[in-house]
Amino acid sequence: MMSYKCKLDELGSLVKDISEKFSSGVIILRGDLAAGKTTFVKEMVKYLGLETQVTSPTFSLQQCYGDKVFHYDMYNHGLEHFISLGMLEELDKDGLHFVEWGDDELVKILSSAGISTITIDITKISDDTRQYEVDYAQV
Repeated sequence: MMSYKCKLDELGSLVKDISEKFSSGVIILRGDLAAGKTTFVKEMVKYLGLETQVTSPTFSLQQCYGDKVFHYDMYNHGLEHFISLGMLEELDKDGLHFVEWGDDELVKILSSAGISTITIDITKISDDTRQYEVDYAQV
């Protein structure tokens, strides 16, 4: 487990570090409302050189940025609904998949399917500072 503490305008170094260690698979993003999950995805998409507007997929369930960056949100419907829609197959596509509100059960399912995952727990410390706990255990 790696721990990072940074301000929102310093996310570039965290994103770079994660990109160097993990270029394909599923990144599970966990944290309270407004912790910065979508902000993290925005920084990663920017780092990858994609010029696209990143928005939370809370109501659409999935957003795609380019051909190999996917963004999901399980907040409104949970894992059972996600599975019932056949979305697990999406996570097997080549590329980076960001799943907001993913849980340990999802990590177990992905691990049993041989899909690489990392988990990032985000804790809001102040308006512009966050603590990021990055678990590379499933890589």
